[in-house]
Amino acid sequence: MQHFIDEAFITVTSGNGGAGCVSFRREKFIPYGGPDGGNGGEGGSVVFIVKENLRTLYNLKLKRTFTAKNGLPGMGSQRDGKKGDDVIIYVPPGTVIYDKENNQIIRDFKKKDEVFILLKGGKGGKGNMHFATSTNQAPRYAQPGIHGSQLVLRVELKLIADIGLVGFPNAGKSTLLSVISKAKPKIANYPFTTLIPNLGVVVVDDESFVVADIPGIIEGASNGAGLGIKFLKHIERTKILLYLINLEDEDYLNQFKKLKDELYLFSKKMKDKPFMIVASKIDIEDGKSRYQNLKKEINEEILTISSITRYGIKELLYKIKDRIKNFEDTELE
Repeated sequence: MQHFIDEAFITVTSGNGGAGCVSFRREKFIPYGGPDGGNGGEGGSVVFIVKENLRTLYNLKLKRTFTAKNGLPGMGSQRDGKKGDDVIIYVPPGTVIYDKENNQIIRDFKKKDEVFILLKGGKGGKGNMHFATSTNQAPRYAQPGIHGSQLVLRVELKLIADIGLVGFPNAGKSTLLSVISKAKPKIANYPFTTLIPNLGVVVVDDESFVVADIPGIIEGASNGAGLGIKFLKHIERTKILLYLINLEDEDYLNQFKKLKDELYLFSKKMKDKPFMIVASKIDIEDGKSRYQNLKKEINEEILTISSITRYGIKELLYKIKDRIKNFEDTELE
């Protein structure tokens, strides 16, 4: 089982440059050989690489310190020291790295296979062969290597998906995801069934899109209630929000407004996020009458589904496919 970890604190350090070498030629019949000390090798760098098949930051929880190798010192006969090995840190798409000290964003990784050199290694020192002059033909001086750099980072993962399922606990998000994709989320009839975000790939005809099931929101989530802000941040990265309204809930008429309010309180960006509204559990005894009441309450298009009977699922998938196709600005916020 791969644990879902969406935040980690790590310390990264680039390698020191190797020292330059003080050396003189010692050849037969050349008693006064000149300086031939080579340069020190450059220190290794700290490099981040986006790996598409990664889904969590679990590897950063296991190992919290990443240090590149130091460059080797220079040698005689004008031989340079070997460059220190880089330290490679693999992260999933959607990872954001912050400077822990000032909480400033350093890099937001959105593209697969993206490579980013965060800290370059220190430069190697020059050997004494570089300091020979007409007045000092036998310099006994070489430069030391330059030290590498160190940073403490806060690393955060925000899921990237085409559709983000938003709803209160028991709205049926996990069941819907399991029906429309091959995802196998844990499903049970109690609040906060989903304790981690789940991703599912949905295929419609010859096209596919990614759906994220975000853990159930409750009132006050934007202030940390329930699972709170811990998972609200994942909703920011989805292209389109899908509000799932539970017709079985007695407060079904107010769910849409409450969900929107929580998202807007968390981030003002949510006001401009495209969305769809879906009424779930239409198969309950008074489902159709409740749907009519909801239509009167909300002046928006509302689709109806039942994940149990599969009613409305096909229509929903084609609607989603069309919305994604017409999504002009695909750049993530």
